[in-house]
Amino acid sequence: MPRVSKVKSITAKLTPEQKHHYDNLMAARDAVMGRVKAYAEDVLDCSNADKRGVTTHMADMGSDSSRHEMGLQLMSEEGDVLELIEEAIQRLVENKNYGICQDCGQPIPPARLEVRPYAIYCTKCKSIREKNGGNRLR
Repeated sequence: MPRVSKVKSITAKLTPEQKHHYDNLMAARDAVMGRVKAYAEDVLDCSNADKRGVTTHMADMGSDSSRHEMGLQLMSEEGDVLELIEEAIQRLVENKNYGICQDCGQPIPPARLEVRPYAIYCTKCKSIREKNGGNRLR
């Protein structure tokens, strides 16, 4: 129950537009957490099967190992997204540049924030970064 009152105290200070972004960020966070939980359960199932000696065929062992590695990789990637979401929530709540491109300082288009509420770059700067291998300028 304390979490609900904390959320209410946070959202009470937000404008309707900020509240909308906050809700989108929380929904994105919940979705990522759900995927991380599913990946963790899958990885745990693979590990438990190995410990029980359930996998006996060499091809199955390779498949299980590959599935295990893929699950760990996906968990890592989702962890990175979760960190971006948490940082976006912090910027929004503290009124510190949420929705502002970290490269050019211009507002991130609302349509981009709807799709990716934790975006830190506008579409133009993101495109430049992708062309330059992740770097802003070359």
